Amino acid sequence: MYIGRFIVIGPEIGAYRVSSRSFPNRKAVARDDAVTIAPTEDAPETDNPYISYNCARTVGDTAVIGNGSQVDPIAEKLELGYPARDALAETLLALDYEKDDYDTPRIAGTIGEESYIGIVRRDALLVERVTESTLVATYEKDTPESFAFRVENAEEAADAAYGLDFEHPVCAVGVTRNDAKTDDTKMDDTDSNAFSFAIENGN
Repeated sequence: MYIGRFIVIGPEIGAYRVSSRSFPNRKAVARDDAVTIAPTEDAPETDNPYISYNCARTVGDTAVIGNGSQVDPIAEKLELGYPARDALAETLLALDYEKDDYDTPRIAGTIGEESYIGIVRRDALLVERVTESTLVATYEKDTPESFAFRVENAEEAADAAYGLDFEHPVCAVGVTRNDAKTDDTKMDDTDSNAFSFAIENGN
């Protein structure tokens, strides 16, 4: 089954996967407190505005995950003090679905003190609080649904998302809260103070 791009949001762990039939030449790149989806070096040139974007960002004790440019304004609203639910709902409503050939929905979620998942489709805006792992995708599974996702850390989340039995995987990102992290724990360039990122580019 091809479900396109999807996110899994849980109370402590989340994941995002790019699945693509049209633009498979992409990769996830860690950048300080964000992960960016970008074309690979051998990707053909394109003016498609939906190819490159930040798919994950952290703001204090909240992480944002999504399938497009909505991630940045959600994060900016969090920085301004918006509750996560409001930041998610207002941004999805304002940006609406992607105006491409498929009217692709925008999907996004937040992981924090309270976690939320949302989607804006041509026919609906849905934002729900998450109390268990929940999946939403751009196609087929375009309503949030409970989803078994048993992983322990960001690396496992990225690997699990990439390996799920949905067609055309391209790359994946895992995010987990660092509640147990201590001051002497080694941090790398895919860690923020409150969250850890991991990426899987299928290499």
